[in-house]
This record gives sequence, C-alpha cells and structure tokens, in this order.
Amino acid sequence: MNHVLDKVNLPADVKKLSMEELGALAEEIRQTIIDTVSRNGGHLAANLGVVELTIAILKIFDPPADKIVWDVGHQTYAYKILTGRKDRFDSLRQFGGMSGFPRRDESRFDAFGAGHSGTALSSALGMAVARDRYKGNNHVLAVLGDGSAGCGTSFEAFNNLVRATKRFIVVLNDNEMSIAANVGSMSAYLGELLVNPRYNRWKRSVEGFAARMRMGWLRSAYYKLEELIKGFFLRSVLFEEFGLRYIGPIDGHNMLALLDALTIARDSDRPIILHVSTQKGKGYSFAEESPEKWHGTPGFDIDSGEPVVSSVSPTYSAVFGTVLQGLAEKDDRIVAITAAMAAGTGLSKFAKRFPERFFDVGMSEEHAVIFAAGLAAEGLVPVVAIYSTFFQRAVDYVIHDVCLQGLPVVFCLDRAGVVGDDGPTHHGVFDIALLRPVPGLVVMQPGDEAELANMIHTAVRLGKPVVIRYPRGIGTGAAVPEKLEEIPVGSAKVLRDGKDLQIWALGDMIPVAEKAAEILQAKGISAGVVNARFIKPLDLSLLERQAKTARIFVTIENGVVSGGFGSGVEEALLASGFRGNVHKFGWPDEFVTHGRTDILMQKYGLTPEAIADEATGRLANSLTSR
Repeated sequence: MNHVLDKVNLPADVKKLSMEELGALAEEIRQTIIDTVSRNGGHLAANLGVVELTIAILKIFDPPADKIVWDVGHQTYAYKILTGRKDRFDSLRQFGGMSGFPRRDESRFDAFGAGHSGTALSSALGMAVARDRYKGNNHVLAVLGDGSAGCGTSFEAFNNLVRATKRFIVVLNDNEMSIAANVGSMSAYLGELLVNPRYNRWKRSVEGFAARMRMGWLRSAYYKLEELIKGFFLRSVLFEEFGLRYIGPIDGHNMLALLDALTIARDSDRPIILHVSTQKGKGYSFAEESPEKWHGTPGFDIDSGEPVVSSVSPTYSAVFGTVLQGLAEKDDRIVAITAAMAAGTGLSKFAKRFPERFFDVGMSEEHAVIFAAGLAAEGLVPVVAIYSTFFQRAVDYVIHDVCLQGLPVVFCLDRAGVVGDDGPTHHGVFDIALLRPVPGLVVMQPGDEAELANMIHTAVRLGKPVVIRYPRGIGTGAAVPEKLEEIPVGSAKVLRDGKDLQIWALGDMIPVAEKAAEILQAKGISAGVVNARFIKPLDLSLLERQAKTARIFVTIENGVVSGGFGSGVEEALLASGFRGNVHKFGWPDEFVTHGRTDILMQKYGLTPEAIADEATGRLANSLTSR
C-alpha cells in the first residue's frame, strides 16, 4: 500500500509533506518504478538514483511556472509520477500510453522534450533569457545527468551562460555513469570533487553539525564558509571559471542536504551549479551492483533480476563485436570507437582484448567522427559504432571531414530502423535519407548475421567511407561463416524469381517481403524478391534487367520513405526508362510513436498482408492503364 503516494498527485501535494513523509514517499516511488519497469521494460538504474532529488526539487520549486528541464530523459520517471501522471504510469512505453521521455505534448510540466544527451543547458538557457526579456521572476533549472556534462553542446552552453542571464540553476546529477561508466577528463575531474578525502571529511563533520542545527538562518553562512574552505582542499572549480557559483558535492540521497542546497540555489543572485552525487540503481540490489546492465532493461522478474524473455540467439550487436575482434586479430590497423556505448554496441570484449585500440569518447558523436577521420588520414582503419539515432548529430562531420576527403572510415549504425518502446527520439529511421545523397559513401544493410560479418570484412578492406546499418535485437539465427568473403560493392542478391512484380527489400524487412511474395503467388501473381544489400550504390544492372519484364516494383525498408531507399530505386528506374509504377513501403513523413514494433508495423501498413493487398491493387491498375 502506497500510503504517502496515494495522497500525492501534483507538486503542490509534495510541499505539504513532512520530512518523514518525504522519506516514505521516496521508497514508495522507487517500488512503483521497479514494479512498472519489471512489466514494461524501461530505463531503471538512473531513475532509481534520482528519486530524492526529484522530490526535493518539487518541494522547493513550482513547475510549470518554474521550468524544470531534464537532460536525456532517463531520469524523469519520478517526475512524471509526481506531476499528474501517477495514474497513467502503468502505461509507460506502451502503445498509446505514456512516453519514457519528457514530451511537451504529454504534460504542461514537461518544459522541454528530450531523448538525446546534452540539450538541457542550451534549451534552459533559452528559456531563462526569454524570461528575462519578458521581465518574469520564475526560476529555470537544468538537470544534467548520465554523463551529459561532458557533451560538447553542454560546454558550448556553459561558455555562453553568464553572459546571457544572471539567474540560472544547474543541477548536476553525478552518478559516475552515462549508459556505461563515464570517461574522459570531465568525468575524472568530477570524480576528484566527489572523493577528495580531506575535503569530504571536513564537509561531513560540518554537515552533521548543520543537520543537528536544522540549518535555518545558518544556511547562507554555512555555504559561504564551504566556498572558502573548499579552496584549501581542491583545485579551482572548473564551473566557477565559467562564472557559476559551485556548491557540492551534495549527497543526493540526503533529503535535508538537498532541500538546503536547493533553497540556496533558489535565492542565489547569480548562476549556480549544484553538484549532486547519486547512486545509479539505488534501492534495487541488482541495479546497484550492475548499473550498466540495468540502464535500459526489458521486462524482468523482480526477485531474481532475470529477464522475462531471453533468447539464445546472438544480437546483431554481439555479432558485430565478435567479428570485428576477429578481424582485428589479423589486422593491427583496425581500431574501434564508440560514444559511451561500449556494451550497447557489442564492443566490450573488443575493449578488453585491445584496450590500446579501443576509444570511448563519451557522449560526443561529432568528435568521434572527426577523430576517426584523423586516424584514417594516418593509415589506420577506424570502425565507429554508434546507434543510428545518435549518429544524426554527426552527419555534417561525415560529409565534411570523412567523405569530402574520401577517408576510409567504417560507420556501423546499430538500432537502425524503428526500435519500439523508446519512441521517436530513439527510432533510427532517418539515416538512409540523410546519407544517400552524400558522394563517395557506400551504404549497406545485411539480411542476416552471416551477411553482416561479410559486410564488415568487406568494409575494412574497401579503402572508402562505408556505412553499415542493422537493426536492434536478435538476428535470424544464421551462423557466421568461418571464412569471411568480400561482397562485390553494389551487388544485390535475388532470393526469389518473379516476372510480374519485383520486391526489393532491405535487411530486417526481407522476411516481410518473402511472406508478401507468398501471398501474391497464391493469388497467381509472379512476385520476385531481392535482398538489395546495398543502398548506395544500387545494383543498376539487375534493376534494368528486371525492368524489362516487371510491371511494378515494390520497395520495403525500415526507414522513412521520404528520400529513402525506395526513392533511390525509383530514381534509378526512371533514369533507365522504366515507365511502370514504383510503390515504396516504409515509415511515413511523421514522427513514429512508441510501442511494440509489431503494433507499429500494423498501424502503418507494413505487414505482409497489407503490402500484398496494396501491390495487388497497384498491379491491377497498371494493367487497366495500358
């Protein structure tokens, strides 16, 4: 029974609670999050760590008048529960239900949408400047977390902050991790602030005294004394060099310390940063012990921590990591780069086997691309593994720094296509349309694990910029061949012969194409199926041969139709003189919502039955129009 949570629906209710009730509320929220995520899956560890901080923020501040801007969104579950969405929380990440990330169209309390890191400071700063322009008196808080303080965009915002506004609050939720353990100089610096033994011994003793005194009028004096003493123990605080007043580290699970620090921040007459230390996975032992594993999780059994559904088949990510490690054993030019996603992209074993040839650059995809270009310019073979959705940030650098110079960088885009429950911020559906116009770039997608292995083998030997995209999750079960073979660039593979209609499909949409062809065959329509393999360059000779007999072409891709793979096929056919119809299947010109992939495919007409029905109608129209 959630005794305290039962009477809390909005931030105003939090303000009425006693200190004892605030502690009970934190535990009840944690249990609610664990229960819901165990059923629906979601981002568990970071959300468990930020519960007390969320409660304290809502105790001191007044959203939606005060703007609370969350970075990434992996730490907003408690905030959603306490801002009018408690009764909908069981629909988290379900089709038609509540998003796992902040969304302006979901609640007036969500000041700014987020799904990628590094956006909170810049967007919140914009809000603060707008407030100043309109002479408002509300507060603006940017809550950073999951390693976003080390993101390049955050540094750009820090650089402009004090020149733009005099009233601004940054809350740095430091759990020492992003998705994986944080890396780089910023992480090391924050770690020094957290663990300096002399400073923290002094701080604990003074905080203990302050707690016994219940702060009150001593609050301001305490923090001014802390700022003076800090200089004796620590190097100049970086954030103060940017012009912000720094307070911390603050125990992110000590409610009294949080409330006092946030009160100081509320009353500060200049920009201020609160450095809060939290434990990722707090309150659930499995997540505390393995926070990286529990960053994002499918449904699980609470008592055992085991996933509800497990598979013996390897994921495409795992296959990628295994194959790349094998190739690196034979070619010492191969190096691997990722952006805070070593485990997610399958590179953890590579990192252990070749630590000197593995580079985790943190949440800095743009830097990852230019860094890879520099490596390639000096004769190495860099392989950059990034989720498709995060790769979007680096497209300019792919064009300017890699392709324009023809440098042999291999980009492996994991989670390409719709990824399901994480929704529009994480669907990797734009990469084809963004990359297809770029000169000199080879873009491919495998139909199974064996083909992925051969594509990686081909890419590292090609000497050109290459993109390989592949979907989230398990593959088809195809075994990786012991002896890898190079795939001729621009060659498609005919899987099924046909005369009336040709279906060209990419990767994970091949099974859909084959099933649609079977349905068409049962209707007496001769439908061929082609595994395109290459998005760029296309197999033009095969297209031209098939265009001589086929009345229509159908393309199927796990990407946006607008400017995508199907558009490339259509352009090539028109250029060859084909006057038939090309019907393109993929995701529409809108942001696809969250939900199970099978539900989304049903909604948007990407099932074999829907495709076969549409193709039948198109074929009939092509006959009557002749």
